[in-house]
Amino acid sequence: VQLQAFGGGLVQAGGSLRLDCAVSGGTFSSTVMGWFRQAPGKEREFVATVSWNGLNTYYADSVKDRFTISRDNAKNTVYLQMNRVKPEDTAVYYCAGLGTGWRISRVSSEYAYWGQGTLVTVSS
Repeated sequence: VQLQAFGGGLVQAGGSLRLDCAVSGGTFSSTVMGWFRQAPGKEREFVATVSWNGLNTYYADSVKDRFTISRDNAKNTVYLQMNRVKPEDTAVYYCAGLGTGWRISRVSSEYAYWGQGTLVTVSS
């Protein structure tokens, strides 16, 4: 299973950005997907997760009501729409696929497949 995230870049505070994660191999349509991020000097943290069918989502408190995770199983792609971004959202963002199971999860160790990360920089 290969995951490739793209869409990162420089954005002003208050602006919007969309991250895409294209998945190849495996059975994407039955895999729970998530987004995590790692800011400089900090540990990787959970951002959002979405169930295999897109009906269930869960967000970190820090991004709730600003970010939206979604997926298109026909395109094997998961998205992270980032609105009203803040400087503290600056990080490398990683998409990930859950190893086993169907429940959405915020636990990074439960994700077996990881993309290479895409850098998001929010200027104040």
